[in-house]
Amino acid sequence: MNTSTQFPGSAEDAEREALRYAACLPGEEILFPEGRWVQQPSLYRSALQALRSEIEIIRQEWKSDEGFSPIEHIKTRIKEPDSILDKLSRLGVKPTLDHTIERIHDLAGMRIVFAFVTDIYLLLDRIDRHPNLQILWTKDYIMNPKPNGYRSLHAELSVPVMFAGRLCHVRVEVQMRTLAMDFWASLEHILLYKYDRRVPDHLVRELSSAAGAAGELDHKMLALRSEVLSLSDEDEQTQHAARALQTPVQKAEHRQTLHKPRIVRSERERRIGIRPNSGGRRFPFIP
Repeated sequence: MNTSTQFPGSAEDAEREALRYAACLPGEEILFPEGRWVQQPSLYRSALQALRSEIEIIRQEWKSDEGFSPIEHIKTRIKEPDSILDKLSRLGVKPTLDHTIERIHDLAGMRIVFAFVTDIYLLLDRIDRHPNLQILWTKDYIMNPKPNGYRSLHAELSVPVMFAGRLCHVRVEVQMRTLAMDFWASLEHILLYKYDRRVPDHLVRELSSAAGAAGELDHKMLALRSEVLSLSDEDEQTQHAARALQTPVQKAEHRQTLHKPRIVRSERERRIGIRPNSGGRRFPFIP
């Protein structure tokens, strides 16, 4: 029997309590008095570990069903104190616990990188149907890129974890993007850091052009995959017809070759494209 109790109040209340413990001296509310975490931010570490475990289960299910995983890699991080203070300064608010909880949603962050755009929405749909995870909001910069060309899908999730012997829900921001989007975003990050966020106009234009090229690459890769999967379907239909005409000896020889590697088809959800779910959401399919 589960005897855990919920933290009183909202998820923000639980995070505020945990953030005070990790970022402030006892009895105070001054953030990072010595420029670093006072205690290890264990609540956020636990939330990232729990979420990664759930994503890895989905990843292994895909690999078992399809013979490959659409997820290329997963990275996690907890925001550094200097980054938190810098962001609060750019937002024009005082560095308090309340402002940190209210204005900064990526204290715990996860980045999931895919080979193909469609798999991003498939994973989002799987998360939406997960019994222990909740999607609080999404920002789709893939269907609606930022003016500078940035493309990625952001989702804030509520992840259940145990803290101080009690069950609470921690917010984790997840960024999902393709390899091409990730390469572009890494380049932008380097330029922003180098020029202290004042990137010269000509580089801004070049970045925008590169974002368009990255988008074209994603669409070309999708087209190639669709063609490969289509050819795989045609090959199987031809082989099925041929097997119907085989002799018993030929059929026995065919069975001995079934262990050999072959091109696998995508899961059924990819054929559907978009799927209504229990929460009423519909996630877009990019052809």
